[in-house]
Amino acid sequence: MTVVRDRRSGKAGYVFVAGYVVLLLAFGVLPTLYALWLSFSNSRSQLVGFGNFTRTFADYRFAAAFANILVYVVIWLASLMILVVGLALLLHGRMRRTGAVLRFAYYLPGALAGAASVVLWLILLDPAASPVGFLLRTFGWTSLATVVQPGHLPVLFTVIAFWTGAGGWIIVMYGALNNIPGELLEAARIDGAGVFRTAVSIQLPMLRKWIAYMLILAFATGSQLFVEPQLVSTASFGVIPEGWSPNQLSYLYAFQAGDFNGAAALAVDLLALGLVCAALVVFRSGLFERE
Repeated sequence: MTVVRDRRSGKAGYVFVAGYVVLLLAFGVLPTLYALWLSFSNSRSQLVGFGNFTRTFADYRFAAAFANILVYVVIWLASLMILVVGLALLLHGRMRRTGAVLRFAYYLPGALAGAASVVLWLILLDPAASPVGFLLRTFGWTSLATVVQPGHLPVLFTVIAFWTGAGGWIIVMYGALNNIPGELLEAARIDGAGVFRTAVSIQLPMLRKWIAYMLILAFATGSQLFVEPQLVSTASFGVIPEGWSPNQLSYLYAFQAGDFNGAAALAVDLLALGLVCAALVVFRSGLFERE
């Protein structure tokens, strides 16, 4: 009976996984393969090798777009590592009594869609319409155009992204902290370890894989930034270039120039960059190693 039950449970597992596999193939693997084909071919479906890559690399907007996204991603990942982990530790330790309310408050901004969040922040950042416009004017920012100058964008996009998406990661880190055996933390207290020492010597090392997982997904999301700069570019009436990010540049190639092969090459560039960075994080953190 046990063998029969095991076989049935195994079949049920395949049934549950089948739906995900179908969606993964349809919306993940096949589009990626198609993008790879487009990136190495031309509009007549002839193989051109790395021609599309060298052509897009020579575009004067290419270096600027990737430099913009690199600065943004560095600030974004640093804020996640410091603030998300720090807030999760506070929530797990000092704020247990108000933990339920705070977890709800952290997660609430994530209920807004990305475009809605950007529109909300555009209103907040417009000195003429913002309820905190007097604070903006103290910095000499008298209009939306002065606030969303190109040099300000990496920080502004980090604030928007943190406000929208950090809450979910705080909850994830909080759950990971709850998995740390209480006996281990109690033993540290008995040995005289304070809050800081416990966090550095016990909690942070045990969060290493969760932090690595967060960095991989956050890098993938951040490097594909599109909605935020696109809406800011429209709202600022051209103060921000339309090709500020690689995804925007890819959009221009595809839907303004009709160059889907060049757009695919840019997409593959982002894919390769994401895979390389993910591999570095995985191997350095031992993400898939058994403990």
